[in-house]
Amino acid sequence: MAKRRMMPAINMALDEEMSRDKKVILYGEDAGISLLGQTTGLQDKYGKDRVMDTPICENVMTGMAVGAAAAGYRPICHLLYGNFIYTGFDSIANQAAKLKYMTAGQVKLPIVYMAVIGGGRSAAAQHSDIPYSALMNLGGIKIVVPSSARTAKGLLKSAIRDDNPVFYLTAAGGGRPEEVPDDEDFCLPIGKAEVLRTGSDCTVISIGAMTIKALAAADKLKESNVNIDLIDLLSLLPIDESSIIESVKKTGRVVIVDESRDVCSAASHLSAIISDKAFQYLKAPIKRVTVKDVAIPYAPILENNVIPDVPDIINCILQLLKRGIE
Repeated sequence: MAKRRMMPAINMALDEEMSRDKKVILYGEDAGISLLGQTTGLQDKYGKDRVMDTPICENVMTGMAVGAAAAGYRPICHLLYGNFIYTGFDSIANQAAKLKYMTAGQVKLPIVYMAVIGGGRSAAAQHSDIPYSALMNLGGIKIVVPSSARTAKGLLKSAIRDDNPVFYLTAAGGGRPEEVPDDEDFCLPIGKAEVLRTGSDCTVISIGAMTIKALAAADKLKESNVNIDLIDLLSLLPIDESSIIESVKKTGRVVIVDESRDVCSAASHLSAIISDKAFQYLKAPIKRVTVKDVAIPYAPILENNVIPDVPDIINCILQLLKRGIE
């Protein structure tokens, strides 16, 4: 077991699953040249029949996935950047999310829609969005957001083996490096969160790249004897409600760290779940640390201003606790 960053871990998972099942095919923008590193070497190894470059037409790409899956393949649609989900949304919302219901379960759609999401690279407004809030409202799909190399591998393998459409969305910053199991059957269950830190002062729920910042905040707060329960959500559909509620019972205070824009964010839905199912355990209002309701700026100094950082998380927790760092 060796330490890897996220992109090599994704590449490893793709390689293992393509080797295991010849019905797994991969196609999309720059799938052959591997612009971001996830698909490096796969076209040379498996050929252009199974690893295909496509024209830049996302609505065709997302529709192809539905047809290929219905025909018995397990397609991986490589959409490159999360914003491109918007241009492929018709086939996603009207076909992939609904066809299993409309055929009374006669059609399986084992699709993985794969994209890099979020800011931090000065890639400007059209390449830096977090689109999962819009996807969460569709029904009929699953959404996973790994935060590290280990979770990236385990969740991708589970997504490829799942018989339903899964959106596999990875952090633009590449996640935190971590030891990644070499086991070819290493899978993480979709719908199960992980508790990365334990404490009784506050529950912090983080998603994707925000988990790295939440970990840094937790370590800094511990120096001042503030101990948090840190939940790495990993799956936005389905949501591990039981782990969240158990933590809220223990702490009574909640901060949700979400890189999507504040209005109708994933954090808003999580807040609603907690208010509905754990209200009696709350000692303070639920707080959200989210992106401002603007397009992500190109300039690094402006981008940093709208995306949550470690001080934002720390200050929110301390305000909730009404304490200052000593």
